[in-house]
Amino acid sequence: MPALDLAQEELGHLTPEAMSEVAEALSLDPGYVEGVATFYSLFHHQPIGKHRFYVCTNLSCMLRGANEVVDHLKQAIGVERSDQVSSDGLFSFEEVECLGACEYAPMMRLDHRYFYDLNDQKVDALVAERRGKPVVTAEKPKPKRVPRKKPGG
Repeated sequence: MPALDLAQEELGHLTPEAMSEVAEALSLDPGYVEGVATFYSLFHHQPIGKHRFYVCTNLSCMLRGANEVVDHLKQAIGVERSDQVSSDGLFSFEEVECLGACEYAPMMRLDHRYFYDLNDQKVDALVAERRGKPVVTAEKPKPKRVPRKKPGG
């Protein structure tokens, strides 16, 4: 999987040639490599934007506004559907299941980093940063997590 991830990072998506090269380099059957690449949704077989937003729309995020985040993101990057790439080639997005940060919903992964407690302003700032535009925010640092105390202890 790391070799496929590197190939995708370099090319922007996995081509049949890239999967064949990975298979050959690792002495694996090409069918096995293709099976892995098509099983996992994190591998893409069509071109995607340079910056791909993975927006969690699972229950916790949905209840805290993920659908509104997705709607605003689509408008901000200029696409209507998740299978589209922005006209400048910079952006695409995907709705995904839980990313493991339910307490900070709604959230997303972008450029291998997680972003929490999303709203329209945060989405606009993320898009502007990647377009190389200056961003001014009044956001305060995220509070540290405080472990819950066990009942009776």
